Amino acid sequence: MRKITEWSFRNKAALSLMIVMALAMGMMSYLRMPMEFMPPADNPQVMITTIGPGSSAKMMEQQVTQRVEQAVMYMPGKTSMLSASGDGYSQVTVNFGSGTNMKEATHEIEQSISGIVLPQQVMEPFVLQLNTTMIPISWITLAFDSDLNEGERSSWTERVVDELKKVDGAGEIQVTGAVKPIVSIIPDTSMLAEKGVPLQLLLGVLQGRGVSASLGERDINGQTVHFKLTDQLSSLETIQNLPLAMGVKLSDVAAVEWSNGQEGISRMNGKDAVLLTVAKTAEANAVAVGDQIEKVVRQLQSERSDVDVVELISTAESITGSVNSMLREVLLGALFATVVILVFMRNLKATFITILSIPLSLGITLYLLQLSGISLNVITLGGVAVAVGRLVDDSIVVIENIYRRLQREAFSIRLVTDATKEVASAITSSTIVTVAVFLPMGLLRGSLQNFLLPFALTVSYSLLASLIVALTVVPVLSAWLLKGTKEREHAGPAVFASFVRWNLERKWLPLTLSIVLLAASVGAYIAMPKGAMDASSAHHVNVTLQYPSDMPLERVREGGEDLERYMLGDDRVEWALLTMGNSSDMARYGSVTSPTLVTILVDLKEDVDAETFMRDLKANREEYDRAELQASAIDIMMGGSGTSVMVDVTGDDPALLANTASTLTVQIGKLNAIRTVESNQQSMKPVYAFKLNPEKTRGDEAVMQLNSLLNPIPIGSVTLDGADVPVIIQPSANPISEQELKGLSIMTAEGPTTLSRLGEFVRTEEPSLFYHKEGKPYIRITATADPEQLSVAGEEIGKLVDELTLPEGVHVIVGGASAELSEDFADLGLTALISIALVYLIMVLTFKTLRAPLAIMVTLPLAAIGAVTGLLATGVTPDFTAMFGALMLIGIVVTNAIVLIDRVKQNEEYMPIREALVEAATTRMRPIMMTALATICAMLPLVFGEHASTNIVSQSLAIVVIGGLAVATLLTLVIVPCTYELLFFCKARRQRRTAG
Repeated sequence: MRKITEWSFRNKAALSLMIVMALAMGMMSYLRMPMEFMPPADNPQVMITTIGPGSSAKMMEQQVTQRVEQAVMYMPGKTSMLSASGDGYSQVTVNFGSGTNMKEATHEIEQSISGIVLPQQVMEPFVLQLNTTMIPISWITLAFDSDLNEGERSSWTERVVDELKKVDGAGEIQVTGAVKPIVSIIPDTSMLAEKGVPLQLLLGVLQGRGVSASLGERDINGQTVHFKLTDQLSSLETIQNLPLAMGVKLSDVAAVEWSNGQEGISRMNGKDAVLLTVAKTAEANAVAVGDQIEKVVRQLQSERSDVDVVELISTAESITGSVNSMLREVLLGALFATVVILVFMRNLKATFITILSIPLSLGITLYLLQLSGISLNVITLGGVAVAVGRLVDDSIVVIENIYRRLQREAFSIRLVTDATKEVASAITSSTIVTVAVFLPMGLLRGSLQNFLLPFALTVSYSLLASLIVALTVVPVLSAWLLKGTKEREHAGPAVFASFVRWNLERKWLPLTLSIVLLAASVGAYIAMPKGAMDASSAHHVNVTLQYPSDMPLERVREGGEDLERYMLGDDRVEWALLTMGNSSDMARYGSVTSPTLVTILVDLKEDVDAETFMRDLKANREEYDRAELQASAIDIMMGGSGTSVMVDVTGDDPALLANTASTLTVQIGKLNAIRTVESNQQSMKPVYAFKLNPEKTRGDEAVMQLNSLLNPIPIGSVTLDGADVPVIIQPSANPISEQELKGLSIMTAEGPTTLSRLGEFVRTEEPSLFYHKEGKPYIRITATADPEQLSVAGEEIGKLVDELTLPEGVHVIVGGASAELSEDFADLGLTALISIALVYLIMVLTFKTLRAPLAIMVTLPLAAIGAVTGLLATGVTPDFTAMFGALMLIGIVVTNAIVLIDRVKQNEEYMPIREALVEAATTRMRPIMMTALATICAMLPLVFGEHASTNIVSQSLAIVVIGGLAVATLLTLVIVPCTYELLFFCKARRQRRTAG
């Protein structure tokens, strides 16, 4: 390392140019780097979603889900397959290994299901493989005044979509809640009977229509011409005049008219609305595209007063806010670090030299990130915010040593290089140790790795850049700016030296006290509940109102609108977006729900506590009869912080599954940490089963006729006014009682016959939700826990399951948010162990001994004491980000001990061990306190700043790092010397006897 410093002095001009280039390249990289909300990450999962309006859950399970499962059962790379079938929808989820090429897997699944034959009323399946680049960049609502007719609403929606498509970089636009024109054929049963036309003839009215065919070439009038035939239905009148039978037109037996086809319901602030979600193309800059969309929205809003065009959420705004927030925290952190250095050094020139390492290191970091193909996103910005306090550490150690030497020795270039050399080994090993902590992140599971690797690279690049700056720029600037510095020589306080010596003479006391504190901290941590990420600062709340599956949809809508009115009357609510039902647009993106579920997305005003709002909202549960009201904080672009524990009961015997699930549901409901508990077997819906007498008529004919009587039947599409319009035969019967149902009449060989004469009706109840795992049915119990009691809930349920005597062939699996939390904690725990091993290896290579690094490793349990104390003092529940902070501590706290032990090793060349320890602790106290305080102060904005509820750079992370570093720093100056002398006890005692 000395050669690097000497090279810097020999090439001052080149070094000056490199400083300018680093700053310039950093600025250029910042301006050129793509800005994204999240780093690109593939989800190794493919969802196959199918909707069949009006179809029962049982039918969707048997005729859709099972066929899809059979088609994709043996996909290469598949690790598991889950499915859910509900009223009107089916969704099969295929999970793959992290190394699978997801594009190829998606293509193979699309080919496999292309040949599946599905019931007539079921739409073609939608295949979706998610990636973070698919996160929409803008959510826009069009809220219409009540006096606007459907034609005006439809044309204005098309106008808005067309304008958005013109934006450079805009990708696919999803439209939800739009009213689409359809041609409805409404049969007249009396006229059908009078004309003697069976209803089945209507189903084939479009067969053979819309043909366009070439009939070859012919010589006509001396010229060779092409001869072709076209058959286009170009108007409603043409469809009305289509022949059905001899002398019978379609209009004679049915009404043919325009109508509105709306698959789902969307409302914005109490008005009927259309929701547009705009994605960007893969290479487009999210901020640039978002800014253009914002301009388009403002322009469209100014054109009409009867349509509210509002951009609810913009990724560009979120990214810009994150950039500004992180930049503010970086600048505040740098300011705090400057104050700390100035207080300790009491020299403006030395402070300037040290602080210069921050912009230089960040400039190099941004350039390296651009070379690595990493975008500027909330993860990389979080890495910068975390690293900023550590960027000055190496420079502080170097400048402090140079400054201290200059106070008692004459200036010379040799002095500067020697002073840098004295600490070069220590700062190099400490920086490499910190970087090594992040290397095992490459071993984490797929999604964690995708998110944490950019964070780790950002921190690593920053620290390595700061090391280079400390070994090159700091010495050269010190020689230039500190030349002729005359200050009173700094000496370590005699009181502290006496204190260290007193502890060394009574090692058992501080060591025993530390062990007691550590044991208490470990016990406190084990007793502390581990929760989901804090949601109090969230801006959005997802509210669901779930009615039983047998509830009429009109009553469901009325209940949803009542809840909507209640929330709009709350002055804490900025806006509320209500959605209900399934649609092909939503299914295309894998979003399907129960038809009796109302979802309201709520945007809260600034400074509103989301937890308080949700608690107040849930207090009104009794207002909604037979409905389950739930609310959870959500990050629009990253999802919600789940607090549900899933218990899956699997096996081959349905009766045993049902009994086991019922027992578990009752037992789980008694647990204190559980708010609500339910299972899919409890969600039952009345079913009328008609057992047809095969002697009376054929089943396929009865099904076809009853289907056309009771359900809308799509029979094709026609091109009208240049657009493809679906043609649907509307149901001709609407029985509202069991008697009317039995009175329905269908054609048989004996003529029109009522159903009551063709068989018998049996009223039963069937589940409205079916789950499959690897193609086999299972029962899922869903328990919602208090967010702060999530780990407790998981542990209690796990204990309950372990104590339960299960029937043979029945298995119970606990999963959901608590299991995911445990897996994340386990992954980080494994990463921490690997990091500790790497840290120890690096220190052994540095000090060429096994014992000295052990003294340094003592700082890790000392940090644990501070981390747990910090969480207890602030009342913050440890979550995943707190564990991530603990992982970071491994690399941060050992740096001070390395600086201390490095000085001890230098002192041992001419001092006994005890004197070497006392001198090192006294001399290194100032740089150790400066680096620790600089890091702590730089992280203070993270404690008091505002962050997204799902951001890994959170308040709990900062509290863990600050608490751990503060306690570890204070105890390092005492406990590490005691441990070191204990490890070299024989040698130290021999030296004291010789001296005595």
